[in-house]
Amino acid sequence: MESYIAARVLHVLGVVLWIGGVAMVTTVLLPVSRKMKEPEERVAFFENIEKRFAWQARATTLLTGITGFWMLAQIDGWSRFSSPGFWWIHAMTAVWVLFTLVLFVLEPLILHRLFLEKAKVAPEKTFLFVQIMHWVLLTVSLVTVAGAVAGSHGWLFA
Repeated sequence: MESYIAARVLHVLGVVLWIGGVAMVTTVLLPVSRKMKEPEERVAFFENIEKRFAWQARATTLLTGITGFWMLAQIDGWSRFSSPGFWWIHAMTAVWVLFTLVLFVLEPLILHRLFLEKAKVAPEKTFLFVQIMHWVLLTVSLVTVAGAVAGSHGWLFA
């Protein structure tokens, strides 16, 4: 039981650092960078901060995924995926898969290069699109966190 509690603590800390970082990028960094006058300065600022945060996000998504799946295995909770009342487990898994795909595959192989290309041609449009996508990801993440906290304390919404 102590190892399960330790896994839950690490899981929650991982989520706090990961989604908290997404919130910081979405609500502080992107609005500040969009107010910079020169597109080159804007791109350089965003790239510097995002590059540093990417390592934190990768580490915390890995920690969150490992501890989450380990906890499910410990309680043999796989059947919860077949119950609509446990929608928040589906949501946690989907958010984790989405961020893992973006952070480990799409961003390094496609999105980074695409962002730099588009920002040179149309910086306003590019930063607006990036900000909208971050708001979508943050909103989905926060709904998932709220559902997971409520659901893990017995409020299943069903």
